Amino acid sequence: MGDERHEKIQKRAYQIWQREGGGDPEHHWHRAEAETDREAALPLTADDALPQTREIASTDVLTVEELAVRTGISGDEAQDLIDRLGTDRAAVEQAARSLKGKGRRTS
Repeated sequence: MGDERHEKIQKRAYQIWQREGGGDPEHHWHRAEAETDREAALPLTADDALPQTREIASTDVLTVEELAVRTGISGDEAQDLIDRLGTDRAAVEQAARSLKGKGRRTS
């Protein structure tokens, strides 16, 4: 694993740990690793994203925390939606609002 990637994952895992008030470090590491790799696969700039698609650029990526706070769902639910739906902002936010509307919020 490259040093830069390792450091990014380590920082992200710590942020997740802080946000969730502790928990399983291995789970936080795996989530941080997935987020870091997903971000690395996104376009480098907003100009790289195709305007005809509903894809969003890396400069406008929905983070798990932003999605959870904005829609009122848990961090795990937000992570699951982003993992399943990718960078389609409209689909992710619509699914998040649907989850909240069904009362599936877990803290």
